[in-house]
Amino acid sequence: MIGVGKIKQYTNVLEKPISKGKQEVSLSAFAFLFSELVQYNQTHVDNISELERRLEDAGYAVGARVLELLCHREKGNRRETRLLGILSFVHSTVWKVLFGKVADSLEKGTEHEDEYMISEKELLVNRFISIPKDMGTFNCGAFVAGIVRGVLDGAGFPAVVTAHFVPMEGQQRPRTTILIKFAEEVLQREARLG
Repeated sequence: MIGVGKIKQYTNVLEKPISKGKQEVSLSAFAFLFSELVQYNQTHVDNISELERRLEDAGYAVGARVLELLCHREKGNRRETRLLGILSFVHSTVWKVLFGKVADSLEKGTEHEDEYMISEKELLVNRFISIPKDMGTFNCGAFVAGIVRGVLDGAGFPAVVTAHFVPMEGQQRPRTTILIKFAEEVLQREARLG
Protein backbone atom coordinates (compact mmCIF):
# COMPACT_ATOMS: atom_id res chain seq x y z
CA MET A 1 0.00 0.00 0.00
CA ILE A 2 1.17 3.50 -0.75
CA GLY A 3 1.13 6.09 1.99
CA VAL A 4 0.78 3.70 4.93
CA GLY A 5 3.17 5.67 7.20
CA LYS A 6 1.60 7.88 9.83
CA ILE A 7 2.28 11.59 9.80
CA LYS A 8 1.65 13.33 13.09
CA GLN A 9 -0.62 16.32 12.65
CA TYR A 10 -0.03 19.29 14.94
CA THR A 11 -3.04 21.37 15.81
CA ASN A 12 -0.99 24.30 17.05
CA VAL A 13 2.24 25.76 15.67
CA LEU A 14 3.62 25.91 19.23
CA GLU A 15 3.40 22.12 19.52
CA LYS A 16 5.79 21.54 16.60
CA PRO A 17 9.30 20.51 17.61
CA ILE A 18 12.17 22.92 16.98
CA SER A 19 14.06 21.50 14.05
CA LYS A 20 17.67 22.13 13.20
CA GLY A 21 16.61 23.43 9.83
CA LYS A 22 18.97 23.93 6.94
CA GLN A 23 22.51 24.26 8.25
CA GLU A 24 24.05 26.31 5.45
CA VAL A 25 23.55 29.71 3.92
CA SER A 26 24.71 30.48 0.40
CA LEU A 27 28.17 32.04 0.51
CA SER A 28 27.23 34.58 -2.15
CA ALA A 29 24.10 35.57 -0.21
CA PHE A 30 26.14 36.02 2.97
CA ALA A 31 28.83 38.02 1.14
CA PHE A 32 26.19 40.30 -0.36
CA LEU A 33 24.37 40.89 2.93
CA PHE A 34 27.61 41.46 4.82
CA SER A 35 28.89 43.92 2.23
CA GLU A 36 25.60 45.80 2.51
CA LEU A 37 25.97 45.88 6.30
CA VAL A 38 29.48 47.32 5.94
CA GLN A 39 28.41 49.88 3.32
CA TYR A 40 25.38 50.99 5.33
CA ASN A 41 27.46 51.52 8.46
CA GLN A 42 30.22 53.20 6.48
CA THR A 43 27.83 55.95 5.39
CA HIS A 44 26.89 56.69 9.01
CA VAL A 45 30.35 57.08 10.55
CA ASP A 46 33.25 59.53 10.37
CA ASN A 47 36.23 57.26 11.05
CA ILE A 48 37.46 53.66 10.95
CA SER A 49 37.26 52.96 14.69
CA GLU A 50 33.59 54.01 14.74
CA LEU A 51 32.87 51.70 11.78
CA GLU A 52 34.57 48.79 13.53
CA ARG A 53 32.61 49.56 16.72
CA ARG A 54 29.31 49.49 14.80
CA LEU A 55 30.23 46.17 13.16
CA GLU A 56 31.17 44.80 16.58
CA ASP A 57 27.80 45.92 17.99
CA ALA A 58 26.00 44.15 15.14
CA GLY A 59 28.05 41.02 15.82
CA TYR A 60 27.29 41.22 19.54
CA ALA A 61 23.57 40.83 18.86
CA VAL A 62 24.28 37.82 16.64
CA GLY A 63 26.52 36.26 19.31
CA ALA A 64 23.88 36.55 22.02
CA ARG A 65 21.36 34.75 19.81
CA VAL A 66 23.84 32.09 18.70
CA LEU A 67 24.59 31.27 22.35
CA GLU A 68 20.89 30.82 23.15
CA LEU A 69 20.33 28.65 20.10
CA LEU A 70 23.36 26.42 20.61
CA CYS A 71 22.79 26.00 24.34
CA HIS A 72 19.27 24.83 23.56
CA ARG A 73 20.21 22.53 20.67
CA GLU A 74 23.59 21.17 21.62
CA LYS A 75 23.73 21.25 25.41
CA GLY A 76 20.16 20.73 26.62
CA ASN A 77 19.95 24.31 27.98
CA ARG A 78 23.18 23.93 29.98
CA ARG A 79 25.95 26.51 29.76
CA GLU A 80 29.66 26.38 30.37
CA THR A 81 30.85 27.55 33.78
CA ARG A 82 34.61 27.19 33.32
CA LEU A 83 36.93 29.43 31.33
CA LEU A 84 38.54 26.73 29.19
CA GLY A 85 35.14 25.15 28.59
CA ILE A 86 33.63 28.34 27.15
CA LEU A 87 36.76 29.02 25.06
CA SER A 88 36.62 25.51 23.65
CA PHE A 89 32.89 25.95 22.97
CA VAL A 90 33.56 29.17 21.01
CA HIS A 91 36.61 27.76 19.22
CA SER A 92 34.88 24.58 18.11
CA THR A 93 31.07 24.53 18.33
CA VAL A 94 30.28 28.19 17.65
CA TRP A 95 32.92 28.49 14.93
CA LYS A 96 31.74 25.31 13.21
CA VAL A 97 28.11 26.48 13.18
CA LEU A 98 29.03 29.92 11.84
CA PHE A 99 31.87 29.13 9.45
CA GLY A 100 31.56 25.41 8.73
CA LYS A 101 34.85 24.48 10.40
CA VAL A 102 36.71 24.71 13.69
CA ALA A 103 38.92 27.81 14.11
CA ASP A 104 42.56 27.35 13.10
CA SER A 105 43.96 27.85 16.61
CA LEU A 106 43.17 28.79 20.19
CA GLU A 107 46.13 30.08 22.17
CA LYS A 108 46.78 31.56 25.59
CA GLY A 109 48.57 34.90 25.59
CA THR A 110 52.19 34.75 26.73
CA GLU A 111 52.42 38.28 28.12
CA HIS A 112 49.16 38.48 30.08
CA GLU A 113 47.33 35.85 32.12
CA ASP A 114 43.89 37.12 31.05
CA GLU A 115 44.42 37.04 27.26
CA TYR A 116 43.48 34.34 24.80
CA MET A 117 43.62 34.38 21.00
CA ILE A 118 41.56 32.66 18.35
CA SER A 119 43.37 32.78 15.02
CA GLU A 120 41.98 32.19 11.56
CA LYS A 121 44.15 32.11 8.45
CA GLU A 122 41.40 33.41 6.20
CA LEU A 123 38.40 34.68 8.13
CA LEU A 124 35.22 34.51 6.06
CA VAL A 125 34.23 38.15 6.64
CA ASN A 126 37.63 39.32 5.34
CA ARG A 127 37.77 36.97 2.36
CA PHE A 128 35.84 39.09 -0.14
CA ILE A 129 36.70 42.52 1.25
CA SER A 130 39.17 44.82 -0.43
CA ILE A 131 40.16 47.71 1.79
CA PRO A 132 40.88 51.08 0.15
CA LYS A 133 44.18 52.78 1.03
CA ASP A 134 42.39 55.61 2.86
CA MET A 135 40.82 53.11 5.28
CA GLY A 136 44.21 51.88 6.50
CA THR A 137 43.89 49.03 9.00
CA PHE A 138 40.12 48.54 8.81
CA ASN A 139 39.30 44.95 9.81
CA CYS A 140 35.88 43.42 9.15
CA GLY A 141 36.84 40.83 11.75
CA ALA A 142 35.36 43.31 14.23
CA PHE A 143 32.00 41.73 13.35
CA VAL A 144 33.29 38.28 14.44
CA ALA A 145 34.88 39.85 17.54
CA GLY A 146 31.41 41.17 18.38
CA ILE A 147 29.92 37.69 17.93
CA VAL A 148 32.54 36.23 20.30
CA ARG A 149 31.92 39.01 22.84
CA GLY A 150 28.15 38.38 22.64
CA VAL A 151 28.62 34.67 23.29
CA LEU A 152 31.02 35.27 26.18
CA ASP A 153 28.91 38.01 27.82
CA GLY A 154 25.76 35.91 27.51
CA ALA A 155 27.52 32.99 29.16
CA GLY A 156 28.73 35.16 32.06
CA PHE A 157 32.33 35.71 30.92
CA PRO A 158 32.62 39.47 30.29
CA ALA A 159 35.58 40.34 28.10
CA VAL A 160 37.00 42.92 25.75
CA VAL A 161 37.25 41.28 22.32
CA THR A 162 39.11 42.85 19.40
CA ALA A 163 40.17 41.74 15.92
CA HIS A 164 43.70 42.26 14.62
CA PHE A 165 45.62 41.48 11.46
CA VAL A 166 48.83 39.52 12.06
CA PRO A 167 51.27 39.31 9.13
CA MET A 168 52.48 35.83 8.21
CA GLU A 169 55.75 35.02 6.46
CA GLY A 170 55.27 33.82 2.92
CA GLN A 171 51.59 34.81 2.83
CA GLN A 172 50.15 37.71 0.86
CA ARG A 173 47.26 38.30 3.26
CA PRO A 174 47.66 38.48 7.03
CA ARG A 175 45.78 36.13 9.33
CA THR A 176 43.08 37.50 11.61
CA THR A 177 43.46 37.08 15.35
CA ILE A 178 40.54 37.58 17.71
CA LEU A 179 42.07 38.79 20.98
CA ILE A 180 40.01 38.05 24.09
CA LYS A 181 40.90 39.92 27.30
CA PHE A 182 38.75 38.67 30.17
CA ALA A 183 37.53 40.89 32.99
CA GLU A 184 39.23 40.51 36.36
CA GLU A 185 36.06 39.03 37.89
CA VAL A 186 36.24 36.08 35.47
CA LEU A 187 39.79 35.24 36.53
CA GLN A 188 38.89 35.56 40.22
CA ARG A 189 35.90 33.24 39.77
CA GLU A 190 38.06 30.74 37.88
CA ALA A 191 40.65 30.79 40.69
CA ARG A 192 37.90 30.14 43.30
CA LEU A 193 36.58 27.18 41.30
CA GLY A 194 40.05 25.70 41.34
